[in-house]
Amino acid sequence: MKRLLRTLVASAFACLLLPLTSGQPAAAATAQADPIGMTSGFYTDPHSTPAVWAAANPGDGRAAAIRDNIAARPMARWFGAWSGDIGAAVSSYVGAADAADKLPVLIAYNIPGRDACGGHSGGGAGTPSAYRTWISAFASAIGSRPALVVIEPDSLGDFSCLSQAQIDERNGMLRDALAQFTAHAPNTWTYLDAGNPAWIGADTMAQHLDGAGARQAHGFTLNISNYYATGENSAYGNAINGSLSASYGYTKPYVIDTSRNGNGSNGQWCNPGGRRTGAVSQTGGGAEMLLWLKTPGESDGDCGVGAGSVAGQFLPEVAYKMIYGY
Repeated sequence: MKRLLRTLVASAFACLLLPLTSGQPAAAATAQADPIGMTSGFYTDPHSTPAVWAAANPGDGRAAAIRDNIAARPMARWFGAWSGDIGAAVSSYVGAADAADKLPVLIAYNIPGRDACGGHSGGGAGTPSAYRTWISAFASAIGSRPALVVIEPDSLGDFSCLSQAQIDERNGMLRDALAQFTAHAPNTWTYLDAGNPAWIGADTMAQHLDGAGARQAHGFTLNISNYYATGENSAYGNAINGSLSASYGYTKPYVIDTSRNGNGSNGQWCNPGGRRTGAVSQTGGGAEMLLWLKTPGESDGDCGVGAGSVAGQFLPEVAYKMIYGY
């Protein structure tokens, strides 16, 4: 009953505000429920890589700090080929969050040709058809339960490493992914990823977003797995919205990944040293929310202070230093 009341209140409030802020017709803007209003805060994953490491290493001098300052905080769960049966994996995760009346944040990371420019996180589904099957199962597994889903980080920043035919194919996959969530996960907010302030100019990124179907998404994300300060990202997000408004007649809310931006960027993107975890909130310089989308301490690949590791591997020493900023 509490959830129902929250939903009804949030939906009524959204009916008043969304037509004024989204740049969309009222019918489209109010079609989805509000997953934040349906839940009582964000879900903390008890099986995140830092949580698993801390539980397995209770005698390590770093374990308590990692458990209390990273593992105990809400962050996104990433899903890809490593997840196995994607329908079962997503349903289990979202079900656990729903049972706790918390909002899960999920990241879909399986598009063909993934990380085409960076290379450290390459892979993805073998074909567009395989990806459609995968993302459809992902959306269906969420069903009517509330969730936030980020669709394919880096996918709109990689265009310089793709042919025009590959870009067109990728845009088709992203538009279809958004359609799958609209059809099968009505209480999910979806976000396309718009890179970071140092990657693609705001006007170009607005073009990329619109080509990938951003009008159908709830919003876009910034700074995933990167280090740029919140203020820099806010300026970039606001500039993207300025371009979306001027060229396409709409704007979108945006979320900033603050998991590793507490000390800002030193210009390096792949496991730079001296970084720090950042703040989270539901406001921030124009952003809809500041969330941890990358898990602090997980490697970007065989580079920097993560030399010898693979992308996604949890590095306790990196995590520990990131808590204190050294």
